[in-house]
Amino acid sequence: MQLTGYKSQLSDGRVACIMFVIVLIGSAAAAQRVAPSLRGVITDELGGAIVGATVTLTDESGGKKPATTDNQGVYVFNPLTPGTYKVRAAANGFAPSEDMPVSFGAEKLNITLKVQMEAQNVTVATEGPLSLEPENNGDSIVMRGENLAELPDDPDDLAAALQALAGPSAGPNGGEILLDGFASLRLPPKSNIREIRINQNPFSAQNDRLGSRSIEVLTKPGRDRVSGEAFLSFGDESLNSRNPFAANRAPFQTRLYGGYLSGPIKRGKASFFLDFERRAIDDNAVIKASILDSALNIQPVNLAVLTPQRLTMFAPRVDYQLNQTNTLVLRYSYWHAGQQNAGVGDFSLASRAYNTAETEHTLQLTETAVINQRIINETRFQFVHHRAEQAGNNINPTIRVLDAFTGGGSPVGLSFNNQNRWELQNYTSWATGRHALKVGGRLRGVTLTDSSSQNFGGTFTFAGGFVPKLDEHDQVVHDARGDALNIFLSSLERYQRTLRLQKKQYSPADIRALGGGATQFSITGGNPQSSVRQIDLGTFIQDDWRIRPNFTLSMGLRYEIQSHLNSKFNFAPRLRFAWSPDAHGTSQPKTVIRGGVGIFYDRVGENLTLQAERFNGDTQQQFVINDPAVLDRYPAVTSIANLKAVALQQTTWRVAENLRNPYTMEWVVGTDRQLPFNLTLSLTALNLRTLHAIRARSLKSPLEGAALPMTVGTSAQPSGNGDNVYQYESSGIYNQHLLIVLLTNRLNRKVSFFARYILGKAYSNADGVNSFPADSYDLSTEYGRSSTDVRHRFLLAGTINAPFGLRFNPFIVAQSGQPFNITTGRDANGDTLFTERPALATDLTRPSVLITRFGAFDLSPTSGQEIIPRNFGNGPSFMTVNMRVSKTIGFGEGFSSKPVAAAATQRQNGPQFDEGDGQAGNHQYKLTLSVQVQNLFNHTNQGTPIGNLSSPFFGQSTGTAGGLNMGSAGSTAAGNRRIDGRLTFSF
Repeated sequence: MQLTGYKSQLSDGRVACIMFVIVLIGSAAAAQRVAPSLRGVITDELGGAIVGATVTLTDESGGKKPATTDNQGVYVFNPLTPGTYKVRAAANGFAPSEDMPVSFGAEKLNITLKVQMEAQNVTVATEGPLSLEPENNGDSIVMRGENLAELPDDPDDLAAALQALAGPSAGPNGGEILLDGFASLRLPPKSNIREIRINQNPFSAQNDRLGSRSIEVLTKPGRDRVSGEAFLSFGDESLNSRNPFAANRAPFQTRLYGGYLSGPIKRGKASFFLDFERRAIDDNAVIKASILDSALNIQPVNLAVLTPQRLTMFAPRVDYQLNQTNTLVLRYSYWHAGQQNAGVGDFSLASRAYNTAETEHTLQLTETAVINQRIINETRFQFVHHRAEQAGNNINPTIRVLDAFTGGGSPVGLSFNNQNRWELQNYTSWATGRHALKVGGRLRGVTLTDSSSQNFGGTFTFAGGFVPKLDEHDQVVHDARGDALNIFLSSLERYQRTLRLQKKQYSPADIRALGGGATQFSITGGNPQSSVRQIDLGTFIQDDWRIRPNFTLSMGLRYEIQSHLNSKFNFAPRLRFAWSPDAHGTSQPKTVIRGGVGIFYDRVGENLTLQAERFNGDTQQQFVINDPAVLDRYPAVTSIANLKAVALQQTTWRVAENLRNPYTMEWVVGTDRQLPFNLTLSLTALNLRTLHAIRARSLKSPLEGAALPMTVGTSAQPSGNGDNVYQYESSGIYNQHLLIVLLTNRLNRKVSFFARYILGKAYSNADGVNSFPADSYDLSTEYGRSSTDVRHRFLLAGTINAPFGLRFNPFIVAQSGQPFNITTGRDANGDTLFTERPALATDLTRPSVLITRFGAFDLSPTSGQEIIPRNFGNGPSFMTVNMRVSKTIGFGEGFSSKPVAAAATQRQNGPQFDEGDGQAGNHQYKLTLSVQVQNLFNHTNQGTPIGNLSSPFFGQSTGTAGGLNMGSAGSTAAGNRRIDGRLTFSF
């Protein structure tokens, strides 16, 4: 059963089968890269770090893997396959080292180079090397040590910065954040982060979601000596510029403090790492709305409201070396947050406020076993308990005047959400010849109990529409022929007319006849509590095959399955190659051509099942009513019991019986080129197509006479008898094309930078699981620009080491406007949704025509008029320049340290880093002073304009854009330009 505008997907199925056969022919077993790593420091005879030294790792088969030391003299090979290796280092002005053997499992190798005599004539390439390894694709980023200092301190802002570094969303759901190998909704304090990897090995079969734009965060292990850090961050409204959308400067202050302590429990055997952070943020929310005063005159509301937030988190970690081959890592984290006056801002007035509280406990166990020199097994387990609470006064009904204001009572009463999530992973890696193999799986489960009293007080909705024109005495105005003249009123004007006529004691029937009255009434009641359980399983095999020194082929196959779905044939083959035409023998590649193709499945969230279980007509009763008999009682609320007594039809939700997992087919081809002056240029073309994307659709029969085409043979026919059924179904599609240009310079002693430009295009017929079409029975008009269709994006991030020990870290983001949907703000077809779009006007004399800066629109189109596409409008562009300035002062005699239980821990988490190696030298104590300026030039970035043509704010932005316009903590309402200071002491 197909919807209008869709064709058979047999061709896409053939593509999947062909890819599956290719993988089977290429390899019978496949796996991702092996996890061990090797690092070290290249120094001269006096102990000084050598920057830009070339380090070459040679394996048993003669394959070479190059690396270059950073501005601290550190090199990293991350990760390695089991086996034996030889390491050789060279640098300009120094004699090259001998080949130094390294056995499997070694975690660190420091090399000292001697000054070279003039007679010795050795040439060393000054350009940073490229690599054919799967994890070293051109746009991959690895941040560690001092490079982390240039990122925001607040975890929420850190996540936004990392998403910007990763690039735009690839696919409708984008990448994900992994914390120590587990999917995570939030990041730990930055002081707890050891390393961040972005966009590594995007076609690995271990990735369930798109590897492009993925972010891996690794936390710090314990140390073999006592060390620690303490910090204090502070911000105040006196340092900030006023929010341009707020009439007043509300009190604002941030106070962040915390740190970590690490040391040995049993030297050489066990260690601990404990971090703590406390955030006290007196934040703001800006209300920008239009309301009616006591005399029923329209007046603006522009007010910043205080919304205090408090957050506490701490996370102890223990690393324990069980024996020579087994390592155990135990990590627990506690997270608690609360906020007052949530739900206020934009069109929501202060009466809508409610308080929130969230608590989360997370337990993680990781065991790594070195079975022999070629085989490693990793087992990970995670358990998360999360509880969220909301408390508000929902006794009074909500008054919703579409895109003008929302007043009345709170949307929630006493509600809570309990989640218990567990996850078990097991991976086995081994090496044989030129193959690095990996096989494993992940089993996850969730038990969710949710108690919600959302809309138990009821909601009256007022929308715009065409109504009779009234004179000053509220009498209908007629034309010369005696016909009533109709005019279009905004949602607020209709609400104003309703109250004015009520004040004059007009009857409800007369008020409606004169164009007043509520448009819709909705209310929910019954058992507030619902629960759901869900399990999903993913298994994979992968082979990274070094066919020749200049050609690497990666092949993998993944299989996904989850409960609550009938979709079982979810095989996801992956194929990727890297080839260097100029890498021969011992020469380093200067050009690498990469390509890949793969299928990625998305997990369907348990929230869809929860929604269907809650609003099944029995657990809770939900009514969305257009009946004047109920609407004309405004402001009196008709109870659930009375609505059931008169047998009005309920509104229910359901999941389509044929719902299946969405999947994305991705094709990527690109080239990396080493340029002079330590520059690397990467060009990447990315194309993807998502099928069976989740969307919502109304199955209610249209009103009689509504100009909406009906299609025979659709997947679900109208429910009949006025039933109001919303259905989740997998009928959406998404197409995206990206051209990515990346220029990096990572090896300069004074300046390094990361610059990226992206030209993109994205089209779809849905914008998420809760997006409804304008016409649920003709989806052919829904395909158009996606909400993620931003054509131009630019990012520049870098480090400038200036005189006097100052360090500057600019972070510049710019992008063109984001599309938004333009709607009439009316429910013309009676499906209880306000999703109808206007037509392009063909007769400007019609009273239903509105002329705007986006075009002339007809709000009551006739047969034959062209309905505008989805996301027809284009929002304002975005531009922000953020700057961090810091200086580190070191004092006290320093000494080196290394993490304990490192051999197996590194195989799990990659290379470890000595905290003693810093910008201020190897000192025992360090004091860092930094200032973070967000939106340095105070540029006003306007938010997405209002797209409701019935709103008094149509085409206007009512707030600033979010994202990187934020400060180190708090929302964009706190100030247009934010300045925060931070003091950090480490030892």
